[in-house]
Amino acid sequence: MEAKESRPQGFPELKNDTFLRAAWGEETDYTPVWCMRQAGRYLPEFRETRAAQDFFSTCRSPEACCELTLQPLRRFPLDAAIIFSDILVVPQALGMEVTMVPGKGPSFPEPLREERDLERLRDPATVASELGYVFQAITLTRQQLAGRVPLIGFAGAPWTLMTYMVEGGGSSTMSQAKRWLYQRPQASHQLLCILTDALVPYLVGQVAAGAQALQLFESHAGHLGPQLFSKFALPYIRDVSKRVKAGLQETGLAPVPMIIFAKDGHFALEELAQAGYEVVGLDWTVAPEKARERVGKTVTLQGNLDPCALYASEEEIGKLVQQMLNDFGPQRYIANLGHGLYPDMDPEHVGAFVDAVHKHSRLLRQN
Repeated sequence: MEAKESRPQGFPELKNDTFLRAAWGEETDYTPVWCMRQAGRYLPEFRETRAAQDFFSTCRSPEACCELTLQPLRRFPLDAAIIFSDILVVPQALGMEVTMVPGKGPSFPEPLREERDLERLRDPATVASELGYVFQAITLTRQQLAGRVPLIGFAGAPWTLMTYMVEGGGSSTMSQAKRWLYQRPQASHQLLCILTDALVPYLVGQVAAGAQALQLFESHAGHLGPQLFSKFALPYIRDVSKRVKAGLQETGLAPVPMIIFAKDGHFALEELAQAGYEVVGLDWTVAPEKARERVGKTVTLQGNLDPCALYASEEEIGKLVQQMLNDFGPQRYIANLGHGLYPDMDPEHVGAFVDAVHKHSRLLRQN
């Protein structure tokens, strides 16, 4: 089937494709940059917009998601937008109750405790229809962006979603979720399959709605060692990319670059580079030159400034960025933080980070 141009809804023409070019491994004039959690509480206008309603109500309002997604772009010359949403809308769509507790984070009043609890979950084939509000937010935002920069869609990876569903919220050890892996391997695989079956149409649907790239967040990779990771995380990460790509082709949609970000998953870098994603995101615990040696020339790297470096002076941020750009090299690279922005960060320092990437990456190419 012939791939269509990725402007099915007659979206405005893209003016700045630097991020997409870098993601596909093409040459760029400068290093593109965006920040995980760039639409976040560090922005006073974000706090103002969000104050009116609870977290998941905001996620369900396409207009609110669009406004929050666009806010950082009004302040900073970022090279990509990422839709405002949450990875936990998928467990919600599977029928689990999730609330966002201020100051504590997400909470599942009735987490999965027994194998038989899997029977409570809805058919994963219905998930995409439950998440129409995300697709609406993406379409609206893509239109409002007016082609300024590409729009990234995203989802949580199966293992990371499983941890929340079993733990009932965040956890420092993930011991309940890991107990499942050791005591109930079959049920664990069953749950991870259900999540994969839900994620594939959800991600394809995001592209159909207007997303121009996709990022999969395996935020809790670090709680698994190499053995558990290769058994319970990696196969599903691979499956998602393979099936999403096939799904796009079947739907007649043009391919989009896919990013895998497995936080603290440095022990599986080679495997992640061969998991079918164009871009591998790195956290700040990985040395860029070493990562480049390990992944080879076939993928683009994304990252990986320590978010806390943004507490430094603007001058120091400039130096740290320069070092980072030197270490990654000029091509096949997208600048980002090694994790999301924190709520107490100074927007001025975020601006200094973005400007430093643009400035130093241009200088690097001249020399």
